[in-house]
Amino acid sequence: MANRIHPRDVMKALAGIEAPGQDRDIVALGWIKDVEVGDKTVRLTLALPNPSHPAGRATVERARQAVEALGGGEVQVRVTAQHGSTTTAQSNLIPGVKNTVAVASGKGGVGKSTVAVNLAVSLELSGAKVGLMDTDVYGPSVPILMGSRNGPTVVEGKISPPVEHGIKLISIAYFLPEHEAVIWRGPMLHKTIHQFLGDVEWGALDYLIIDMPPGTGDIQLSLCQTVPLTGAVIVSTPQDMALTVASKAIAMFQKLSVPILGVVENMSYYSCPHCGAREDIFGHGGARAAAEKMHFPFLGEIPLDVNIRGESDRGRPVARDQASTPGKAFAEAARALVKQIGIVREAAAAPIVIE
Repeated sequence: MANRIHPRDVMKALAGIEAPGQDRDIVALGWIKDVEVGDKTVRLTLALPNPSHPAGRATVERARQAVEALGGGEVQVRVTAQHGSTTTAQSNLIPGVKNTVAVASGKGGVGKSTVAVNLAVSLELSGAKVGLMDTDVYGPSVPILMGSRNGPTVVEGKISPPVEHGIKLISIAYFLPEHEAVIWRGPMLHKTIHQFLGDVEWGALDYLIIDMPPGTGDIQLSLCQTVPLTGAVIVSTPQDMALTVASKAIAMFQKLSVPILGVVENMSYYSCPHCGAREDIFGHGGARAAAEKMHFPFLGEIPLDVNIRGESDRGRPVARDQASTPGKAFAEAARALVKQIGIVREAAAAPIVIE
């Protein structure tokens, strides 16, 4: 007969397993859920950022072996995808939205908003119904990038968002005098996020893309506490410094149990429009290497292209020209994103039980 063990023994054994690509163990990261110890069976749930990745499978096997070594009997590991934790009432803020995707970065200046806008446009061009929410209250740029000149209106007590390029938009820029600085504390930021979600008539959407402010702060925390996020996309340039800071954004989402859907390397390379020569101005491949090391999907490389800057200034997202080099890059990244969302959804809907 198997020895009866205590759940704390299970947690202690699992604390010796380092998470793939991390400097912390799977217990410290909050990946272990619902430990149940019976007379002859030990059951636990392992919530992984990317259950389909081979490194995730290896972690599951190590966890199973570590618990099995305690002699508690048969070990069953239920594998799920990480997901944000909210109440039903909070989830009902946007009942018609199927997927919510945060686009984030560890620092400013990496082109996060440009990536968010063009991913949204690429998704819309694929036939999806898309919304775009600008939560960067300190430097809102989505209306400029989308060429939006008409702000929202109020219809029967709900905010009716403007539509540009087939996408519904909301941004704090619509409600502030031009050039006015935003100096808000946490409660005001939380209220704004709540209103952008619950008071805006989003309707039925396949994707709500959320452009986050850079860094890790009150906006990120408020969003994760207010609405369930399908996952987060991390934007970085190839530079070592940008990648180091981006890892902090990844760690924040992991602590909040939000899946990392993938990493985008922006300004990946420069291709001369005259001679076609390629220059790796900020280095190249750093974001891909970092994603692989941390076992997160790599969604794609976006070139440093003069047309991105020019079209963005004119309010014409470059992704609308799908025949252009940057248009193709954004379309490929959007397709990779959709694939990863499917993987997360499938893993959440049908958890894997490994005995």
